[in-house]
Amino acid sequence: MAVHEHPHRSPGFHLPSFRRSRTASTSGSAVSASTGTHTLRAYSFASLRLLTGFVFLWAFLDKTFGFGYATASGKGWADGGSPTKGFLGGVAAGPMESTFHSWAGDTWADWLFMAGLLGIGLALIGGIALRLAAVAGTALMALMWIAEWPPAKHLSDGSASMSTNPFVDYHLIYAVVLIALALVAAGDTLGVGKLWAKLPFVRNHGWLR
Repeated sequence: MAVHEHPHRSPGFHLPSFRRSRTASTSGSAVSASTGTHTLRAYSFASLRLLTGFVFLWAFLDKTFGFGYATASGKGWADGGSPTKGFLGGVAAGPMESTFHSWAGDTWADWLFMAGLLGIGLALIGGIALRLAAVAGTALMALMWIAEWPPAKHLSDGSASMSTNPFVDYHLIYAVVLIALALVAAGDTLGVGKLWAKLPFVRNHGWLR
């Protein structure tokens, strides 16, 4: 009778249990790694959003109050200066050179430009209306790209344009960044994007998301 007994059967039952435990542990590690990667990506995009928002918001503040950086002290919009006169008046290349000259310093151009900077900056900082900010920002960057006209090797007066690339410049990079931030809903992390999306008028108008 002793020959028919299986004293080693008990250890055999532990092996499948160990394997199941190891599989569950591996699966849990994979889920944890995936969650960590998602979190890192979310915070990376959120950081990019905040930094880009500060670029636009700072441009608005400097042009408004003349902090002495891009806008000289006492020459700010609040001091009676024009945010567009210097830039648009200095356009010296491209198919819209004369058009930009005619717009330079116009009240409507100043208000539209400054409203764009402020709106895009606040939207990015808060993480709200990123789709609208992406559209407005891309349009603004496209106009500024045309104003600087990187494809030109020479300006209208014949001097070298000093363009470093005939297509890609920082305006194009900013436009791509704005579009990417809107696509990944970057306002949900370190922002109020989730709360904004729950508002009834935002739910009913997806383009405001």
